[in-house]
Amino acid sequence: MINWMKYRWLYLVISGTVILSGVFSLFKWGLKYGVDFTGGTLIEYKFPDGKSKTFKYPPMNDPELEKIRLDFKNQKAEEVRFENVGPSIGPELVKKTFIAIAISAGGILMWISLRFKSFKFGLSAVLGMLHDSLVLIGSFSILGHFLGVEVDFLFVTALLTILSFSVHDTIVNYDRIREINKKYGGEFYDIANKATSETMVRSLNNSFTIIFMLLALILLGGETIKWFAVALLIGTVSGTYSSPFVSVAILVTWDRLEKRFKKF
Repeated sequence: MINWMKYRWLYLVISGTVILSGVFSLFKWGLKYGVDFTGGTLIEYKFPDGKSKTFKYPPMNDPELEKIRLDFKNQKAEEVRFENVGPSIGPELVKKTFIAIAISAGGILMWISLRFKSFKFGLSAVLGMLHDSLVLIGSFSILGHFLGVEVDFLFVTALLTILSFSVHDTIVNYDRIREINKKYGGEFYDIANKATSETMVRSLNNSFTIIFMLLALILLGGETIKWFAVALLIGTVSGTYSSPFVSVAILVTWDRLEKRFKKF
């Protein structure tokens, strides 16, 4: 059996490094908001080679828009769609989204704590969920700065989807820990290692089926859903990692610290 928890501090350092990089990016560059947040203009053009592409522009006056349309006309591109849109995600909706996340996190904390009869199980699961949220948001801050990737309504959808996936995978690990503890007992460190080994293949198989589908969407799905699929891919990888190597690692570290302090 692989001693997964032997390297728990390394897992937490890796997670901390990724999260701190994202937090630095958020404070330094922020997020690049799309037209769903700011409003603006969507123009879709079909080029002579048969390819179509949608361009998004911030709110502009008529002369600026006409200049852009003339430039594409000179490139012999056919205008397929022209649409002025207002911001569909306002400050009030963003506020309600964060309130909903906070309420759901509180509900998950209480439910898991009751189900596994331990507050530390609930808190560790919520910390794993928070880990995945910060990884995804920080990643898009970095992608926005270097590649111009925008945050839109689909990103919010991906963020909420990933939170449920993260908690689901964590509960699978917790259930196995409880079953092994009930059947064999022993040191929590050894139980966590055994549970991680027994659920690892199942988790990887489940995640790879999602990852292959998302890679296909990124490569073949077109510009409209490309970054939505990238957000889901980042969240899936982070969620698969965080369940055993963040949530369970926190549990083991917590258990070890409890025992250490009880000796004093």
